[in-house]
Amino acid sequence: MIKLVVGLGNPGRQYEKNRHNAGFLFLDHLSGVSSWNSEAKFHGIIANYHAGAGKVILLKPQTFMNKSGLSVGAIARYYKIDAEEILVVHDELDLSSGVARLKMGGGHAGHNGLRDIIESLGKKDFYRLRVGIGRPKSGKKVADFVLSDLSRLEMEEMLAAFGLADAYFDKVIGGEVALAMNGLNKK
Repeated sequence: MIKLVVGLGNPGRQYEKNRHNAGFLFLDHLSGVSSWNSEAKFHGIIANYHAGAGKVILLKPQTFMNKSGLSVGAIARYYKIDAEEILVVHDELDLSSGVARLKMGGGHAGHNGLRDIIESLGKKDFYRLRVGIGRPKSGKKVADFVLSDLSRLEMEEMLAAFGLADAYFDKVIGGEVALAMNGLNKK
């Protein structure tokens, strides 16, 4: 059962519509979220999400992407949440825009937010909701691409991916992860 959902992104207005902020954008998309509260001890802002399965903590680290593990590690230790009870929502270069996929574990694939979380938790066995952003055109640096704003079309595609993921979200939270993976990953 999932106890913590982490949306990855960078704090600040200048990053709000960046591809790298897919995790923040997904958490903002969820309905039924209580108000967000700043929690210095967790280096982030948190909210509660109420689903049929109960209450889940939502976290947006405010440490910037490369130091996401500081925030995730702090809250996981405080609430005694195991890595297997965490879902991290993040942007994914290897998926096309408009695609969302769910998986358990794996490496960081060069994603610095995931790298830092893996290092902080000492484990890579947590769930990931990967939100596709596609790859940059030839010659464009990945860092510049992920830190640039989504086009209107890309935002529409991302919202469509969120809609698909949202349809399975309560199943994931409730522990029906295999069912959610089968449904979401076939779309």
